[in-house]
Amino acid sequence: MVTEDIIVSLRNVSKKYHSLEGETEAVKDLTMEVHRGEFITIVGPSGCGKTTLLSLISGLFIPSAGEILLSGETKNDTTGHVGYMLQEDHLFKWRTILRNVLIGLEIKGALNAQSREKAKSLLHKYGLGDFKDHYPHQLSGGMRQRVALIRTLAIDPDILLLDEPFAALDYQTRLKVADDIWKIIKKESKTAIMVTHDIAEAISMSDRVVVLTKRPARIKSIHNLDFTCEERTPIKCREAPEFRVYFNRIWKELDVHV
Repeated sequence: MVTEDIIVSLRNVSKKYHSLEGETEAVKDLTMEVHRGEFITIVGPSGCGKTTLLSLISGLFIPSAGEILLSGETKNDTTGHVGYMLQEDHLFKWRTILRNVLIGLEIKGALNAQSREKAKSLLHKYGLGDFKDHYPHQLSGGMRQRVALIRTLAIDPDILLLDEPFAALDYQTRLKVADDIWKIIKKESKTAIMVTHDIAEAISMSDRVVVLTKRPARIKSIHNLDFTCEERTPIKCREAPEFRVYFNRIWKELDVHV
């Protein structure tokens, strides 16, 4: 039986791609659960199927075998339940920041006076209210990523999927934006599943880190993270004594030296 706090459940999920060259198995017999309000990060060797896994959860891909349940139900259309945040912010340069945030609502046919005000409120709440009439080129990379997140939150998804969301940023900006976005996600009480190649980023932001094997992706291990720092934020977690222990453990499991 699925308990109420399990929001994502993958049961023996496999995914095969077919082409003229033959069949490629990207994910094989993968089972895991994500609890409501958790921040889960998936790491693994390059090309192991991490992004495929997000695409399966989002409903963009259909499993070749197994099933995926959201809040205990099999969903053929996950559009109303899942928000997807990509590496690039994909803001339209000819639209103002507010109009970029409203795009998802427009596509869903859910734009009205109430949802417009909620979008404005999110911009103000997270320090972008004064920029609502600006255009993307007038904002820094970090601010644009916050806009991209707010655009995703405006449709009120149950689950946020983040595919290397900070990869396009320089290192210093990346640390700050990761901290900001983690705080927003936690404040909005959203469930998040992130894919990254950055082990330190995964550890600092997550409640659990899922390590995948090389393709076809299976679960190699799951790490429950517990830090002694008083303030549980990504930047503070990097300073905690446990951080290095987790980092070394996951580094060895990924076989990155091979």
